[in-house]
Amino acid sequence: MTSTAEQVDRLAAWENRESILYRLLPYVGLAVGMLLTAVAPTPAGFSVLPDPVLAALAAAWIAWFVNLHPAWVKRRKLMGIYYIGLIGLAGLLVLDSPWYAFFAWVGFVHAFVALHGRWRFVGVAATGVLVGTGQSGGLPSSLGHWLLWSVLVLFNAGLAGVVSWFGTVTERQNANRKLLVEELAETNRRLAETMRENEGLHAQLLTQAREAGVTDERQRMAREIHDTLAQGLTGIITQLEAAGQARDRRADWQRHVDTAVALARESLTEARRSVRAVRPEALEAARLPEALAELARRWSTINEVRADVNVTGDAHPLHPEVEVTLLRAAQEALANVARHAEASRVGLTLSYMGDVVTLDVRDDGVGFPVTDVPAVRRADGGYGLTVMRQRVARVGGELAVESEPGGGTAVSASVPALAGGAR
Repeated sequence: MTSTAEQVDRLAAWENRESILYRLLPYVGLAVGMLLTAVAPTPAGFSVLPDPVLAALAAAWIAWFVNLHPAWVKRRKLMGIYYIGLIGLAGLLVLDSPWYAFFAWVGFVHAFVALHGRWRFVGVAATGVLVGTGQSGGLPSSLGHWLLWSVLVLFNAGLAGVVSWFGTVTERQNANRKLLVEELAETNRRLAETMRENEGLHAQLLTQAREAGVTDERQRMAREIHDTLAQGLTGIITQLEAAGQARDRRADWQRHVDTAVALARESLTEARRSVRAVRPEALEAARLPEALAELARRWSTINEVRADVNVTGDAHPLHPEVEVTLLRAAQEALANVARHAEASRVGLTLSYMGDVVTLDVRDDGVGFPVTDVPAVRRADGGYGLTVMRQRVARVGGELAVESEPGGGTAVSASVPALAGGAR
């Protein structure tokens, strides 16, 4: 059993590791920028001073404010001056050599340390401009370059803004949890004075309840982030890569960029709804069969793969959690088809069978050997079937996967047909 003191010590150790990380990252970025500028020079840009001199000034600026005076982090005005100087030096370095975008990226991290409230998002936006300028190869010089620069800036600033927003929410939650831990510790001490004979059992029950709540919330957020941000970012990256390959075809390039922007907006909307624990937008305005049909249509348009949806049985409203589970399962299955299957056709079948509802997703792709432990996290970092199994199990359902190399894949989610109220 972990005591409150041990939890506080672990939190302090974690915060100490974070402190070391944000103190060292700027120097790593400077070193990478100087090395790449030396071995792979870019066309000469705007330069006030030689980049080694600017890099030395930036290193001294960070060392003075961050490393030599760590207590200054609590002085908001002083740290605001520090951040302005950091962004200014990073901007001069990026204008001199786009490789210094590796250093400018540190502005995302230091915005959390040096700035507070809405000023964090201002810092994130400024850093997004610098990083986008570096990624696009310097200041825009043509219409195409301006468009590429705009997409990169919006992407970097938007993604970092979402992460910053999540970070702000998490920071508040951590503060509330820390306060709750302290209050619980005081309550436990008082209870221990009058109930010494039950001290061990009481402390164990409180710890288990707290850890269960934290674990459940983490799992929920992990599933929601996987189903919204992760899938959305994968689609955005795919569309931007396709846009890069279609630079000579104006219509195709614009279509891919427009699709990427639409995916980014949808992902941001779904992420906000996930934080508020609100059901997906697709189920707010339509029933489950219509939501699946719209999902398949949009997925087919983006991935250029035929997707058919069939509904059997008497379709009726289900419990909101059941409908969300089936919709998310369909999203994950289609995302896996797009990433791995190389299929030419996908079929989704929603079957209402009395007290059970089943969603089958079949493709004619390359397939894969089904292992005995399918719930293990994939080596590429994705959760895949783990998230689907967790969601289906939470509503008392089962997930089955059938596949073999060259024989396509079939994913079947069966859940209880719990009735839901009229919309």
